[in-house]
Amino acid sequence: MKKYSFKNILGVALAGLALSSCQKDFDPKSYAPPLNIGGFTSAAQVAPSNLVAHWAFDGNLADSVSKTAGTATGTSFTGGIKGQGLQGALNSYVITAPSATITGLTSFTMTEWVNTPPPSTGIIGLFSLAKTNAFWGNFEIFIENGSTNDNGKLRVHFFNGTDDVTYALDNVKNMFDKWVNLGVSYNESTSVVTVYLNGSEVGNTKLNGLSGALKFQNTGNIVFGCVQFQTDPSQTTATGKQSWASYLTGQLDEVRIYNKALSDNEINAVVKLEGRGK
Repeated sequence: MKKYSFKNILGVALAGLALSSCQKDFDPKSYAPPLNIGGFTSAAQVAPSNLVAHWAFDGNLADSVSKTAGTATGTSFTGGIKGQGLQGALNSYVITAPSATITGLTSFTMTEWVNTPPPSTGIIGLFSLAKTNAFWGNFEIFIENGSTNDNGKLRVHFFNGTDDVTYALDNVKNMFDKWVNLGVSYNESTSVVTVYLNGSEVGNTKLNGLSGALKFQNTGNIVFGCVQFQTDPSQTTATGKQSWASYLTGQLDEVRIYNKALSDNEINAVVKLEGRGK
């Protein structure tokens, strides 16, 4: 039987220790395939040629597509769904000038992340493309009074070239007190308005009086955080503040506008990837 001296054993042990110290810890993530949702690995890969505006709210109010910066009244920045997000408050909002591409939209998709309690002091305006001589804007999204987590009441308003039309969607579940993604699209070829929550369709309709290409008129500023007449001064000559309207006191993040109605797969990919920080 071969005998081993203490010196031999110590040498083998030290050699093994040196070898193990040079090896990296096994990281299973390094062997995992890249995250792929619907054929995309980041939200930026979804219809990039159709993206006409993107507000990331990462410490600034600029649209990364047009490079136009907004002006804040009372808002701040906080943690968002991806990086930083916009923090709203009572009597607070952001105003920014729309690009010619936005004012000329004929079809569109808009997605935005929202984290807000339900309305307590009035409707919550999320987005408004102002119409400077009318009560309502050219396009507005707001949350109606009386909304709860069991019955969220979303309102999507359009000016159709001659009249105001509104999609009133009730019974939307689990909209409040957490980050959710709201999506709205309009397809001029089908005249269908579709609403999405967290990338899944929750309603669609053909509105009476809304068909074919959108026809915005007398377009004013874009407003985040309230409807067009709640700013000071109002964005329209038709009216000023209303007691039944209020402000977004929660957070808003990653607002994207496309110049076409995205497919269900594309919208789902945007939402799922942004929700994972991609």
